[in-house]
Amino acid sequence: MVPPLDYETLKLIWWALMGFLLIGFAVMDGFDFGVGALIPFAGKTDDERRVMINSIGPVWEGNQVWFVLAGGALFAAWPTLYATAFSALYVGMFLVLAALIIRPVSLVYRSKNPSPLWRSFWDWGLFISGVLPPFLFGVVMGNVLQGVPFEFDLDMRATYGGGFLSLLNPFGLLAGVISVAMIVQQGAAWLCIKTDGDVQARSIRFGSISGFIGAASFALAGLMVWFGLINEYAIQSGVDPSGPAYPLSKTVVLQSGAWMVNFWNAPWMWLAPIVGVGGMALAAIMLRASNGRLALVINSAAITGVIATQGFAMFPFLLPSSSHLASSLTVWDASSSHLTLFIMLVAAIIFMPLIIAYTSWVYYIIRGKVNLEALLGSKESY
Repeated sequence: MVPPLDYETLKLIWWALMGFLLIGFAVMDGFDFGVGALIPFAGKTDDERRVMINSIGPVWEGNQVWFVLAGGALFAAWPTLYATAFSALYVGMFLVLAALIIRPVSLVYRSKNPSPLWRSFWDWGLFISGVLPPFLFGVVMGNVLQGVPFEFDLDMRATYGGGFLSLLNPFGLLAGVISVAMIVQQGAAWLCIKTDGDVQARSIRFGSISGFIGAASFALAGLMVWFGLINEYAIQSGVDPSGPAYPLSKTVVLQSGAWMVNFWNAPWMWLAPIVGVGGMALAAIMLRASNGRLALVINSAAITGVIATQGFAMFPFLLPSSSHLASSLTVWDASSSHLTLFIMLVAAIIFMPLIIAYTSWVYYIIRGKVNLEALLGSKESY
């Protein structure tokens, strides 16, 4: 079977689709994490926290489909990247998965006992599972931009030369702050839509503060890249975009300003960082005006801009190696086979519209505010 699309085109399509899945995960599951992160601050009583929890109750499991899709696509489209990244970033990924396990356990067990101490314990579980994953995802993406110390031998066996604590460098921590700030504002916008009264007012206050922090932090990260304060990588040798998955055949060099080249060559890419910074600030203003729906839309655009900014800056790199430059993985030399990418694309064309349509229908069904009276009359609420 010969796929009708050439290999280079399929690699580009899957690079774009992977970005779409990451954005979908950050936008859709982002407000779930954000609500959890706001539990101790926006909800001061047990009833208020129940309202917050039940605002995401019908959708949080479905939103995790985006995480599963992104992980599955990464494994199938770029198996070398999947194996290398999950080995090098093992401790961070383990902590993310542990936090993702804590979240459903906290949601289910919280209502099993009316004791304030019991419920407070699980509320902090929701807080941890709301803050830790976005923070660690941000730290990981910040380190991916700087490069990670790994190398391949001639048999393509990867060796990682760093440790988890080395990921907690200034730029990585700044990226973690950006991620948490975006997610908190996303959760605040959702609570502004779904709640009223004191919960809504507190959510607006903390969400708008987070938006301004996120915008300032993202601008600061951009300046650090602009002034060459982190490692930047460029391919010096010729690369065959239709070549096999073998990264050691190219020459990579450290080059100041390399992450800006794509923006200079394609000026339309500047829209991504502009939307990222401006979107977070504007969403904060919309929150202050109690316009939750517009704040959610604008902050979702800001999240898209932030993720797209990193993708545009690094292309064609996927995971640079800071210790053995030639081992750096790119879109061109880390992809699955031509046939695999085509079969995956067919599956995506069939199932992605179904997922989007079903998700849209669910959100239409649960539209409206969540209030305590409705919860007290329901046996299915948390």
